[in-house]
Amino acid sequence: MRLRNNEIAACVVIAVGVGGVLIGSLFQDPLMHQASVQASTLLPVPTATPMPTPLPTPAPTPEPTPTVETVRFSATGDNLIHDGIFLQARQRGENGSYDFTEAYEPMRTFYEQFDVNWLNQETLVNDAFEPSGYPLFSTPGDITDALYDIGFRVFSVSNNHSYDKGAEGITSSLEHWAAMPDDVAVAGFYNQETYDDYTYQTVNGITFGYLSYTEYTNGLPTPSESEYRVIYLDERDLISQQIADMRPNCDVLVVSCHWGVEGSHELTDFQTETAQWLADQGVDLIIGTHPHVTQTAQWLTGSGGNTTFVAYSLGNFLNAQSQPDNMVGAVLDITFQKTTQPDGSVSVEMLNPKLHGVVTQYEAGYQDIRVYPYADYTDELGAAHGNFTLSRTQIEEVLSSSIDSEFLTLD
Repeated sequence: MRLRNNEIAACVVIAVGVGGVLIGSLFQDPLMHQASVQASTLLPVPTATPMPTPLPTPAPTPEPTPTVETVRFSATGDNLIHDGIFLQARQRGENGSYDFTEAYEPMRTFYEQFDVNWLNQETLVNDAFEPSGYPLFSTPGDITDALYDIGFRVFSVSNNHSYDKGAEGITSSLEHWAAMPDDVAVAGFYNQETYDDYTYQTVNGITFGYLSYTEYTNGLPTPSESEYRVIYLDERDLISQQIADMRPNCDVLVVSCHWGVEGSHELTDFQTETAQWLADQGVDLIIGTHPHVTQTAQWLTGSGGNTTFVAYSLGNFLNAQSQPDNMVGAVLDITFQKTTQPDGSVSVEMLNPKLHGVVTQYEAGYQDIRVYPYADYTDELGAAHGNFTLSRTQIEEVLSSSIDSEFLTLD
């Protein structure tokens, strides 16, 4: 079929309309094509923008917290070494030594609970004199091996028997204590010129200061030739100066008072008035010894608003006395908690003071003298006690009638 010229033109127009892209490329000017290619080459090729890596979230700054340190502290009464005790130790010893271990062995587990164990050593300890008992005591130096082994580290030596052997007794006793291990603290004899024989001990970050005084020395005067002496509880100017010297250097100030009436569970006016005076001086803990029987305890408030705890008499520890009440003693159990705030301020609390019973046991003829925690004492032991029967009921009556129930534990 033939198309006329005007029909051919129409077809061309239609072709352009339908396939304009193709047709346009067929008839494109070569120079325009080259410019298009160059332009497309110069244009940047779009690329994906990388996401920024997120920074780690900083950990929050922890709030400062207080530092808390604690010491569980025990104090034990009169370690009164009569003849029978050191003679039995001599029988157990070898080559002339004295073995006191069996006398204290029943107490071993009890003292393992504590960070500090304090003891009133009622008799002079030395090897310069022959051992002797009542009324002028001297105890073989081997006893401190047993006491150290059982856990005691702090010893008070100011009492009514401190002058039993005169100036030489003081000197030989001080020499013995000076030869003990470095972790042993002893208080009670003071240089007569300086009176600055201050005793400190740091345990678990808590520093203790120890002072030790007595009401009597059985009428014996201070030996004139002695460089050292005890300080009597009525020498208040001297005591207040010592307290003022020590107080800034310790967290806890402990004062031992050897006072009261032997054999009496009742407090004297001197005991209660002196205890309040010591509280007013800022003392933290007052440990009472000497009566050889138990007396009560109480909280006191000092004139500065401070809190003081006093145990008026812990009674006997190991002894060979002859009355049932002398067999029953008490051990003070108290926890000290020191809190140091982030700003450096420090506070110390005394927590949960309790008195645990202890019992001295011996059989007929004062044989096998030893001491037990009340918790381990049995009626069978009490039935075999020399001179008298000592039942658990009797022991509880002694303790509960002399110690406020708030502070007594029979565990």
